[in-house]
Amino acid sequence: MKIRKVLVSQPQPETGKSPYFDIAEKHGVKINFRPFIKVERLSAKEFRLQKISILDYTAVVFTSRHAIDHFFNLCTELRVTIPETMKYFCITEQVALYIQKYVQYRKRKVFFGQSGKIDDLSTSITKHNSEKFFVPVSDVHNNDIKNLLDKLKVQYVEGVMYRTVSNDFTADEEFDYDMLIFFSPSGISSLKKNFPDFEQKDIKIGTFGSTTAQAVRDAGLRLDLEAPTVQAPSMTAALDLFIKETNKGK
Repeated sequence: MKIRKVLVSQPQPETGKSPYFDIAEKHGVKINFRPFIKVERLSAKEFRLQKISILDYTAVVFTSRHAIDHFFNLCTELRVTIPETMKYFCITEQVALYIQKYVQYRKRKVFFGQSGKIDDLSTSITKHNSEKFFVPVSDVHNNDIKNLLDKLKVQYVEGVMYRTVSNDFTADEEFDYDMLIFFSPSGISSLKKNFPDFEQKDIKIGTFGSTTAQAVRDAGLRLDLEAPTVQAPSMTAALDLFIKETNKGK
């Protein structure tokens, strides 16, 4: 079956320069963007149950803009004023620059990695190993930061400040896609929640990342496209090749 309509389970790109738009034009397919999941902040009451006092810590580790948003907004709800002396360790420069939305960047001590890998922060954290680190995380997260901070033997605590929930479909939303693209196991859970009687039939499913691929298999679904690969290191590269091959001569 030819692929004519694809659902990418991510927010629509903010600019018109996304490779997804190039793929749509190149292959004459329609690509819609619709997240299956959304992130929401814990309430102050829920956070207090963890018995964490943010002001006991002198540094914060941020892995995403979501983490920054929920940290500062929850601090506001908790009526916690972040001191001028607080230090921030960010996974990338883009994440670090996002802090400007909440604080004056020049007045803070901000450190960031170059490649987007957690290990990039090792040097900066080691130089400031006397700090007490607070790590805002989602209810579902990996142990990459924990493993790094354990390895560096610094004082820290992880605090759940936000959670991933299903972004439910409404009754009037069309679901007539030839292919679905997922980026997290939570997306697969949301698919099953929204469509408990979902039958895959000819619908193709593509994933990015090994854990998402395994979630598809665990759900008893057929995985048609798994990225990244050596030939296609990105989801868009993999999708481009897959549509070309699937639609060829049919």
